[in-house]
Amino acid sequence: MDTFGWDVAVSNEVVAGTAPFVVGVVIAAMLVAAVWWGMRVRAQEPGPPRPEEQPHLPDGGAVHEIREAREPEEMPHDGQVLTPYELHAVPTRRAKKQSRPVWNTNSSGGFGSGGLGHH
Repeated sequence: MDTFGWDVAVSNEVVAGTAPFVVGVVIAAMLVAAVWWGMRVRAQEPGPPRPEEQPHLPDGGAVHEIREAREPEEMPHDGQVLTPYELHAVPTRRAKKQSRPVWNTNSSGGFGSGGLGHH
């Protein structure tokens, strides 16, 4: 009787059963090492700021949003190519007229919104 086939089959069964177990143990050990290393790194970091180190409001109180109408800054153009030093940092300026537009009661709102439009 040929026993060579049985020896190979038994070793394959042993490998098939122990290989996933060994891989699982290795992965579990890597996870435990990662958590341990993370705890070590976290212990070396500075703690949270104390209450007196927290940000606080300025002496003048809270800074509020400013609402204003803006209009585009006109570009000087005399047919020449503009150079970077001729451009402004902010492409808009404060509008001379600060009143807000009022909607007409007969206005449809937006283009194509299905309203009656202007009469």
